[in-house]
Amino acid sequence: MNKFATLIGASLLTLPAIAAEPWGNADPKAGKALHDNQCVACHVRLYGGDGSKMYTRDGHLLSTKLDILQRVATCNAQTRAGWFPEDEADVAAYLNQQFYHFKD
Repeated sequence: MNKFATLIGASLLTLPAIAAEPWGNADPKAGKALHDNQCVACHVRLYGGDGSKMYTRDGHLLSTKLDILQRVATCNAQTRAGWFPEDEADVAAYLNQQFYHFKD
């Protein structure tokens, strides 16, 4: 029972880290490559130019890192990009680094 309590306690200590970084140790550089390959053409079609208005337009609905991750997962499903959750996390990390700059 004592080992079980220690395991549960250790697991609870990681919750703040998960909340702070919903995508863990994602790689924004890999995310940029996926984004450029899969996302840009659709965003250009929808918004023109280089497609980045998708992220910078007034009234965008994303306000947290978790919102970014959920949006990327939704786009992945809608476009059938075939990304794994790790790929989604890489793209979300890239988008936050490049456009959103959310701290938490």
